[in-house]
Amino acid sequence: MEPPVQGSFLYYLERADREFLLGRATIRKLATGRTLMHEGDPTDHVLVLLSGWVRVYINARDGQVVLFSLCGPGEVIGDLAVLHGWPRTATVDTLHETEFAQFSHDAFLSCLHDRAAVGVALLRQMAVRLRKADGARVGFATMDVAQRVAAFLVRLADLHGTETPDGVLVGMPLTQQDIANSIGGSRRAVARALQTFRERGILVTGRRTFVLSALEVLRRLAGNVPDGT
Repeated sequence: MEPPVQGSFLYYLERADREFLLGRATIRKLATGRTLMHEGDPTDHVLVLLSGWVRVYINARDGQVVLFSLCGPGEVIGDLAVLHGWPRTATVDTLHETEFAQFSHDAFLSCLHDRAAVGVALLRQMAVRLRKADGARVGFATMDVAQRVAAFLVRLADLHGTETPDGVLVGMPLTQQDIANSIGGSRRAVARALQTFRERGILVTGRRTFVLSALEVLRRLAGNVPDGT
């Protein structure tokens, strides 16, 4: 199990509450590139990520993939199906080998009923999601594509980065199209922004990895964008 991401469901639970929760789940693992949930499925189990990262997206009517979010350790997925009885609202694929706790509908509701701290933690993660959504709307309205790319990279570095002698390494297997879908830009505009960052020595890209050589420069480019935490 990896440390929970700041602002995630498990992040807000004390050790005893985590043990109570996970004791009522089945722990599973799934390899990279596998699907945890399919948009539209009627299933109602809940997943809590313990290690690895996933991407959450929908396939729009015009065939475009719309990336909702990247979720990591500590985050809960599938809670809407339990709380509202809705079909799955998005597809969830693994970006790395992912370990997760799986709860049945009744087991998760029982945890919410029997342990107040679990319900409060779920509400707090929902509040974080809303704040992130608000921040994204501000970004779409006030920032150009280069600034949005900078903000996206900064957030990934803060959540998933590893310090190296050359800068902050982010080993997230994302394509230019993934970034474009996430920030509401075109792949061509994202490619231009990344090329500019490379030419300025701010960014070094590899195969599905990148190093932010000048993270503070990217922060200044991104401006004061709400980070959702």
